[in-house]
Amino acid sequence: MTYRWIYRSLDDSAVVPRLQDALNDLPPALARTLALRGVSTFEEARHFFRADRSALHDPLGMADMKRAADRVAEAINGGERVLVYGDYDVDGTTAAALFTDFLRRQGVDASFFIPDRYDDGYGLCKRGLDVANEREASLVIALDCGITAHEEAAYAQELGLDLIICDHHTPKETNEGVDLPDAYAVIDPKRPDDDYPFTELSGCGLGFKLVQATLNRLGQDPDAAFDYLDLLAVSTASDIVPLYGENRILMAEGLRALQQSERPGLRALADAADLDLETVTSTGNIVFTLGPRINAAGRMEHASTAVELLLAENYTEAEPLAAELERLNKERRTIDDATEKAAVEKAERQITSRSPHALVLYDEDWHLGVIGIVASSIVERFHKPTIMLTHNGDEVKGSARSIEGINIYDSLSDCADVLTQFGGHDHAAGLSLDVDQIETFRDRFDAAIGERVTPELLTPSIKVDAELDLGVIGDVEDRFWAVLQQFGPFGPANARPVFHGKDLAVAGTPRTVGSDGSHLKFEVRQRTDDSCTNVFDVIGFGMGEKLSVLEKSQNEGRPIELLFSLEENTWNGRTNLQLKARDLRLEE
Repeated sequence: MTYRWIYRSLDDSAVVPRLQDALNDLPPALARTLALRGVSTFEEARHFFRADRSALHDPLGMADMKRAADRVAEAINGGERVLVYGDYDVDGTTAAALFTDFLRRQGVDASFFIPDRYDDGYGLCKRGLDVANEREASLVIALDCGITAHEEAAYAQELGLDLIICDHHTPKETNEGVDLPDAYAVIDPKRPDDDYPFTELSGCGLGFKLVQATLNRLGQDPDAAFDYLDLLAVSTASDIVPLYGENRILMAEGLRALQQSERPGLRALADAADLDLETVTSTGNIVFTLGPRINAAGRMEHASTAVELLLAENYTEAEPLAAELERLNKERRTIDDATEKAAVEKAERQITSRSPHALVLYDEDWHLGVIGIVASSIVERFHKPTIMLTHNGDEVKGSARSIEGINIYDSLSDCADVLTQFGGHDHAAGLSLDVDQIETFRDRFDAAIGERVTPELLTPSIKVDAELDLGVIGDVEDRFWAVLQQFGPFGPANARPVFHGKDLAVAGTPRTVGSDGSHLKFEVRQRTDDSCTNVFDVIGFGMGEKLSVLEKSQNEGRPIELLFSLEENTWNGRTNLQLKARDLRLEE
């Protein structure tokens, strides 16, 4: 695939030398990378590298938080029954487990409810409120859902239930302004009338904040909420929320908590996945190992299994639940592969016949639980906003994924009149519609994307932080690597820095690796490094087709340019720095 190489813009170039001076001759590539993350002074750098819990905001500064916390405290003191309502993804299940556990520790008769992906659909549903009524609960706390649940909020009032909504999705706007459900309290930092200084917490993050606030109102130590940092780390990483501000602090603290976690469910899940929790140092370990297994419960059967696992009181109780999630995840991967193969064929036919701006793919037999995962793969393969649709009951349901620069929620809003329901974020959303509206929706959605897409957006890009001479990098004990590590944890809005290497010579014999030869392995050095003191291993995943470029470089004596990130690689007990290639080309 061809990429555009785009240097991230810096408004004030003078900030780089200022940071170098303030931070003891910090290498210019790191100074520029730091400046791109909004750091311009020594004090801001200290906060970026050393931020801790003390920098977190007071949860009581969030709209409706005091009212919600007072109501939860009242339920605790009054011995009321409470139902915790979650969602079926990782964020929703960790949030449900967090708050249910908190209430039970406070002596509350608390139960949880997770909607069924197939029978109930996404979000707050009336069946869940009926369950709360049947269990004689007087309070329902909805986490990671509910911001558009107007009918359900009214139904809760009919049943005599107090409803607290804790959601992080964008409220819908009308001509009269933002339309919030008529609940007892609505906590959502994306409310336009909310002055809380950070808007990007996960649903579990909001549950954590409500725990802090409730402990405060009870006269207990709010720091007791930090017992849930391990669950919060799993949520924050898996829900792909931006890692700056409070999320970056909570993620860093959460990773350390996860490494030491004694939560039986997480321990059993890690064991089933052959993952040593003590080695979990990045969000990737969560996103690609723990997250998919928790998600598999709701995708393949019912997410309540995941919540039961996270609430397990001992390893004996947790182990069979973890084994079940492992089984479901393997089943999910098999279905993923078959669905992706079929989706690729449909996408290729659609591109040939329509030349669309976006892909809307439908098959009545696709598994509802995997279409979101496959939609992401289709976007990566074809670089077009993609919606995967399948039949569920009397209607069609779908998952939408977008490319950078295209807000898919706004695009769906343009088609609201042909949808029965939709909701989500800039890059991912869910939707439902009647089967006879598929073709109309396909045309309308394609037109909505067409109004937003530009020629530049049609070619994927790689954002570059800074140019870097390889001679600056030492070994794993070097200051450059020590400082670079402190930029983490990495994730959305704080991506692992990408550097641009110029005038590089290919060393040794480049080769393809992997069972299908799809990956690229080679060595590079600066051409000015005649003594070859700094020769680096390079791995390029999915870049096997670039082997001819490297061979041409060596045959013609031409240097290459390389976009790469820096990482550690351990092999046979030895740890070295390795360049992870993002793209390469012959230097002109």
